[in-house]
Amino acid sequence: MPLRDHFRPPLDLITSWEGFHGQWPAVIVQQLRKRLPAGYVAEPRVHSGPRIEIDIATFEREGASSSLIEGNGGALTAVWPPAVPSVVVETGLPDQDEYEVRILDTRRGRRLVAAIEIVSPANKDRPEHRSVFVARCVALLQQGVSVSLVDLVTVKHFNLYLELLAMIGQTDATLGDPPPHLYAAACRWTRQGDRTILEAWSHVLTLSEPLPTLPLWLGPDVVVPLDLERSYEQACADLSIE
Repeated sequence: MPLRDHFRPPLDLITSWEGFHGQWPAVIVQQLRKRLPAGYVAEPRVHSGPRIEIDIATFEREGASSSLIEGNGGALTAVWPPAVPSVVVETGLPDQDEYEVRILDTRRGRRLVAAIEIVSPANKDRPEHRSVFVARCVALLQQGVSVSLVDLVTVKHFNLYLELLAMIGQTDATLGDPPPHLYAAACRWTRQGDRTILEAWSHVLTLSEPLPTLPLWLGPDVVVPLDLERSYEQACADLSIE
């Protein structure tokens, strides 16, 4: 069955991409649990960017008396005043969405061994958001966690897989030039003797074409298939997406 465009009409007028991105990790978990070896579990993680609320009244009450604190002896002591900050700018926190499946090894204290990252528009919309997302993926790889990236976002033309490779000084010439903005890739760092090897499997995704199957590495010699097409179609069916 074909890959749909979840971000443009007519489909986005019928169902939201957020609904699909929220459902897909759950379906991947359900299907992986039938394939994972004993001792491994899969869990979905869906988190929509940070939202911070500040209690202004409490802040003002605490701020009004912040120059004095009560010491151990009950006496009031002046608080050390910091220097004037070097930088004061209005900014916002990176609004990082996480649509993710985590695979954990329960025999090693629920150690994270693999992560499947489904890219959202917020992960691609600004340079700082892309940098945060890519840095998180690189950090997982450095910890020995295999990382799979799946990007169906048609409205932001960036390739986070190639940005990940660029961060560690590598590239993937098989994707061509210009690079595709719809793609799926699996990455892992592994050791061969004294050498550290980066391995990656990449695929260009095309609307109206099926999705690929990626290798999902759980350990140096333990791998299961990640059938993106099967889980994608099930998630679409669950939400009555035709």
